[in-house]
Amino acid sequence: MDIRVKQRAVVAALEDVKGRDIVVFNVAAQTAYFERVVIASGDSNRQVNALATHVQEKLKALGANVVGVEGRRNGEWVLVDLGDIVVHVMHPAVRSHYNLEELWGGKEVRLKKEEKPKKKRKRAVASKKPARGKTARRRGRK
Repeated sequence: MDIRVKQRAVVAALEDVKGRDIVVFNVAAQTAYFERVVIASGDSNRQVNALATHVQEKLKALGANVVGVEGRRNGEWVLVDLGDIVVHVMHPAVRSHYNLEELWGGKEVRLKKEEKPKKKRKRAVASKKPARGKTARRRGRK
């Protein structure tokens, strides 16, 4: 599976369950073990676990291999290993404490939004009421 397709699927899965502050880093130059690191935040232990579970389910449905999951029992920081992508889902306090963005934060990957076809705009139809200028005065209105 192409890495870009896989990372889009991860981000979409995180957005489905209202993951916040999602960032993707290209770390291929920093390590030979994986190419991308995805970091996201969840507001509670339940949401952090739900985010990690949803990522697993979505990627398995696409045929990707889930190598492992760590941290489920605690629920403050769950790591999902997808081989070439490692996903960290954390509480905001844990995320700020460990500051993984500084560790991995070389080159952030900007995901292009899928462009929707542009709709043709309808032209505004002129109103049938006369303008309040000269025409209105001619008719005796003020």
